[in-house]
Amino acid sequence: MKKIIIAFLIVFSVNTQAQDLKWHTNIKEAIAVSNKEKKPLMLFFTGSDWCGWCIRLQNEVLKTPEFTKWAKTNVVLVELDYPRRTAQLPEIKQQNAELQQVFGIQGFPTVFFTNVEKDKDGRLNFKALGKTGYVAGGPQAWLAEVNGFLKAKI
Repeated sequence: MKKIIIAFLIVFSVNTQAQDLKWHTNIKEAIAVSNKEKKPLMLFFTGSDWCGWCIRLQNEVLKTPEFTKWAKTNVVLVELDYPRRTAQLPEIKQQNAELQQVFGIQGFPTVFFTNVEKDKDGRLNFKALGKTGYVAGGPQAWLAEVNGFLKAKI
């Protein structure tokens, strides 16, 4: 009985930590936070209800305590979802389609890291820092890859 209770508490604490993360769905809000906090955006292009590799990336990396701790310190999270069975607000659907074109996203999952700067005309310029997708080896392998290109560009 003790083992069941301990296992439950461990699972519950991992899920609670992952839920502590703020995933923005509105790019304008995320850019404002990014500029205020001086952190790059992490754009997660996903097909949440149909893409097996996206679901695997979430379960193996994005919902882990290691990722949660890293993300809170290093990035502003943005989920850009392209669901097939889940309804989306028309403005979010349009925003995501436009961003898919801007970043040339052809497959899922794609995780793109960028800083955003406004030019003198008020247009947004995305400065690419790097991109990745699913990386085998859990959070340590994924974070090692991401830290490699983030530290080289920031």
